[in-house]
Amino acid sequence: MPGQPFDTWKLREAARCFHRGGLIAYPTEAVYGLGCDPLDSAAVERLLRLKDRPVAKGLILIAADFAQLLPFVRQLPPDLMQPVFDSWPGPNTWLLPARHDTPCWLTGRYDTLAVRVTAHPLAAALCTAFGGAIVSTSANTADHPPARTALQARIRCPGVDLIVHGATGPLRRPTPIRDAVTGKVLRGA
Repeated sequence: MPGQPFDTWKLREAARCFHRGGLIAYPTEAVYGLGCDPLDSAAVERLLRLKDRPVAKGLILIAADFAQLLPFVRQLPPDLMQPVFDSWPGPNTWLLPARHDTPCWLTGRYDTLAVRVTAHPLAAALCTAFGGAIVSTSANTADHPPARTALQARIRCPGVDLIVHGATGPLRRPTPIRDAVTGKVLRGA
């Protein structure tokens, strides 16, 4: 997977789809993700409906680099940010304080936002092509296993506008989630 050239036409098509409010399934470090433009409330609402996921749970954003996350989160003091930066890019999702203007459809009932600088080269290339962070939630409906292949994503998420084909990473479970302030693990690896 590392160093693999990606179809630039497909990446441009995905970026156009995101900008038009589309939902895209794509490979991540462990499973197929389902994503959209995080600032498009209609796209996020459609994604939540497809997954049968309550808005109160919040969502994860992935990015190609930390700068793409800065419109959504506030940095912590350097001693608390260092473990976060040391783990990225990588399969580590962190809760950071949300900016006051981060939409509630992303944070849910929380004042934090789950974010990751992805180590998956295709997922990172999607963020780069889009020009920012994207929503990343598992491609499945509530209480069903996440998709690990493009075919499973198509079957488990009918109504997705585009599927970007590729191999998922080596993780067997979704990425761990840690609170950057407390270090507490909220979802294990």
